[in-house]
Amino acid sequence: MTTAVNSWIDRFQGLSTLENHIKEILLNRSTIVSVPANTVIFGPGKAPENLLLLLSGSVRVQQLSEAGREIILYRVHAGESCVLTTACLLAYEDYSAEGIAETDVQAAAIPRMVFDDLIAQSEKFRRFVFSAYSKRITDLFLVIEEIAFQRMDMRLAQKLLELAGSGNRVATTHQQMAAELGTAREVISRQLREFQRREWVTQSRGAVEIINRKGLEVLASSDG
Repeated sequence: MTTAVNSWIDRFQGLSTLENHIKEILLNRSTIVSVPANTVIFGPGKAPENLLLLLSGSVRVQQLSEAGREIILYRVHAGESCVLTTACLLAYEDYSAEGIAETDVQAAAIPRMVFDDLIAQSEKFRRFVFSAYSKRITDLFLVIEEIAFQRMDMRLAQKLLELAGSGNRVATTHQQMAAELGTAREVISRQLREFQRREWVTQSRGAVEIINRKGLEVLASSDG
């Protein structure tokens, strides 16, 4: 077994236990691709040619409503695959959303023919594909539940805390935050003004500064 196999296959839980001959197929018939930041990797109406397994970077998968509003469905990070690509490959359908490289991205590209062959040949590869697929579907149901049932002020507080991480500054616009939460820019602007009135945040061009983390945390963890 070559070290090249282990250099990327072992990054994915479920692939490291594949039979050696299946690993060799993945190595010999797949390619490593690099995509610069802000590249549209796939879009509506296009058929997937490869299953991409991300080695580094982040891909944002989003959908555009008829009214022109962006809704971010999920992100794909290193060590993950794209559930929409998997679904389209399995169903032989075109994409219904777009995937955009948020950063420079490197990925292992498994061609459709190889994907089909391995799905048929290897139980462990099938388990890897469907395990990742089912987990992401569960995540998407949570997104739908949040959009449909959770208060926007709670969701915004949660998202600000998530994006800030251990810091206090979130580099974002009102439009970008609206896309994150599946709502209109005006709704975000109105809610951020309320957060500012409560002295939880301050706003500047292209950024939100958290000045009272506790206030946001209490709201984010409330029962609604």
